[in-house]
Amino acid sequence: MNRPYCFIFPEFNSFLKIGCDAAVLNIQNLTTCFRTPNGITRAVDNVNLSINEGQVVGIVGESGCGKSVLALSILSLLPKPPAFIASGKIMFKDHDLLELSSNDMRRLRGNEISMIFQEPMSALNPVFTVGNQLMEVFRIHGNPGVSALQSAIDMLARVGVPAPERRVKEYPYQLSGGMRQRVMIAMALASRPALLLADEPTTALDVSIQAQILELMAELKEELGTAILLITHDLGVVAEVTRRVAVMYTGRIMEEASTLDLFDHPLHPYTQGLMTSIPRADASFETEALNEISGMVPGLAELPPGCHFEPRCPEAIDICRAKAPCLQVVDSGHKVACWRRVANG
Repeated sequence: MNRPYCFIFPEFNSFLKIGCDAAVLNIQNLTTCFRTPNGITRAVDNVNLSINEGQVVGIVGESGCGKSVLALSILSLLPKPPAFIASGKIMFKDHDLLELSSNDMRRLRGNEISMIFQEPMSALNPVFTVGNQLMEVFRIHGNPGVSALQSAIDMLARVGVPAPERRVKEYPYQLSGGMRQRVMIAMALASRPALLLADEPTTALDVSIQAQILELMAELKEELGTAILLITHDLGVVAEVTRRVAVMYTGRIMEEASTLDLFDHPLHPYTQGLMTSIPRADASFETEALNEISGMVPGLAELPPGCHFEPRCPEAIDICRAKAPCLQVVDSGHKVACWRRVANG
């Protein structure tokens, strides 16, 4: 299949190097639920996913498909109640994160596991300066006083913040949205984590700063073997920086494969729809209409009894309406949850 866009970051080939065999994160049969007035809904439904040391794994899908809930489940940052983990394990190195105490999770958060949140307005504290918030990370890791201040300035410079000596004295409201995003990225990378959860890390950034941030993440991956879980809507970034990709829909992984295999040979109709919804670099916008996936992602309380994608699927058959398919390996580690693909081998 032809790729629906041009690759925009050829300089980041280091992202595609194979990671070590040691699994930093191993999610096993994870189900995350929410109690609602309409009953219990599954925002993450029996998800299995593994990330090795030095590996970048991408998660893609439309809004409302459970990608961010999965990341928050890993960090135990879900609102409890109404959220709760119904089943499964989240193994970080040799520890099940679901079995750790609140104090132990706090020690891991921001230290060995960091997260770049999607919304910088709510992630930064409005009553403290940017410098105070960033210096706190360095102080926790043993860099007191002037050393922490200089480290904060240097990190802001590395993520493309202009005049970092002045910016460390400013409050979040004094910065643009893109600038706040860069500050948040600096805070996540400051501890040099073993696992980085990046939820739309470059959404508010222009192309040049986006490239700078991805390069910084690549350096962290190479220097420390950091494992990265990248959540994004940008399939161009996914194609360039990930080794494997999981496609989520209504809390379930519908397809998982190596990045090259997924882009060259997508199997699930949902994945195919995502691929063809991206404007082609060589397309004539006067004559070629942009493809779209019909319908919308259903609410978690309104899921169909069979395959969740069936109401929007152009290839649905009778069994799709009656029974949900399981994620199965069909070829060389390529996994798909689709009755037609499994039936055809």
